[in-house]
Amino acid sequence: MTVAAILKDKGRDTYSVPPTTTLAEICRLLADRRIGAAMITNESGSLVGIVSERDIIRAVASDTAAALGAEASRYMTSMVVTCTEDCTVGQVMARMTAGNFRHVPVLRDGRIVGMISNRDLVRHRLAQVESEAEELRTYIATS
Repeated sequence: MTVAAILKDKGRDTYSVPPTTTLAEICRLLADRRIGAAMITNESGSLVGIVSERDIIRAVASDTAAALGAEASRYMTSMVVTCTEDCTVGQVMARMTAGNFRHVPVLRDGRIVGMISNRDLVRHRLAQVESEAEELRTYIATS
């Protein structure tokens, strides 16, 4: 299965903010939208970074609560690992595992078209396992 198929099921909503957004504002966005990461984009909409819950925790742990008033550009991950819609679930899982992160922006021609999380991949895999189990039950029942 490809990333495009997962995005078709889950939707393509993404949330991005400029690099000048404070970590406190990003915390509000993450809480309000019930998401785990926000993409950081420049004036032209190009991806320049990502701020995840983990980034915020690291910022507060190193710089105390004062970090919440700082701009995202100070704490964002700027070397963002991305994927395209034609990537397979296995490819994205391998990237997440290798980099120890939970969110991968999806790009098409350099533009953001979605976000895949480890939760999305787990849901996909569970649905796949359930489908295979049902097929086996049907096979056994009709044999």
